[in-house]
Amino acid sequence: MNSIDLSSVPLWLCLPFVAVLLCIAVMPLVAGEWWEKHQALVIVLLSVLFIIPFAALYGVGAAAETVLECLLNDYLTFIVLLFGLYCVAGNLNLDGDLAGSPRVNVAMLGIGTLLSSFIGTTGASMLLVRPIIKMNSWRRNRAHIMVFFIFLVSNIGGCLTPIGDPPLLMGFSRGVPFTWSFHLFPILLVNMVILLTIFYFVDSREYRKDIVAGMRPDISGKGTRITLRGAHNLVFLGMIIVAVVLSGVLPNMPAFQDSSG
Repeated sequence: MNSIDLSSVPLWLCLPFVAVLLCIAVMPLVAGEWWEKHQALVIVLLSVLFIIPFAALYGVGAAAETVLECLLNDYLTFIVLLFGLYCVAGNLNLDGDLAGSPRVNVAMLGIGTLLSSFIGTTGASMLLVRPIIKMNSWRRNRAHIMVFFIFLVSNIGGCLTPIGDPPLLMGFSRGVPFTWSFHLFPILLVNMVILLTIFYFVDSREYRKDIVAGMRPDISGKGTRITLRGAHNLVFLGMIIVAVVLSGVLPNMPAFQDSSG
């Protein structure tokens, strides 16, 4: 790709990628069963629709180099990071006796949203999904909680650092400064306030329905207990974060560059 002028790449070559995004977003809603069976075939077909025209324009060698770079430098890096965060955060168990109320749920979702940028949306989701489910297990009307959890913790919360979201990680690996996304913090706050406000009113309504139906959380314990099991995994979590930062910093240091940079 170094020998190809990116400004000369026609915009229509992005259409297969746009089609992939639309399929991922829309097909599970309109044809979920069909998409589950054929998604691999569709992704391969759309990839071929990019590779063949690209090879025709820039040569088979450049196309092969581009495919390998995407697989090894982008996709593999992304999978390794997600796998590491999934394994490490999955062994962190945040436990306690909090009762799921609108205020407590808002606080947990707010903390998880901010945490996502520093341990990844995958890591924050794995850490908090079990406590959220447990503390609302006494409630009947709780489906909306996981919807807002996905919105906040599993998605928009990761917009501040390359550790948070894979697209930012890919940009960081290609020279975008680590702190570039910090300017999104005001936007994140605005979205958090909007979504958490909507969630609070929705959750309050559903909470009142549960109370009227005679449901009550177990608050017989003395005080509030919150424990973190598997705390030694925080060391591995820190190692992953340091590794991500170094992966973007070291290539720019003179000691790791050849004469051509």
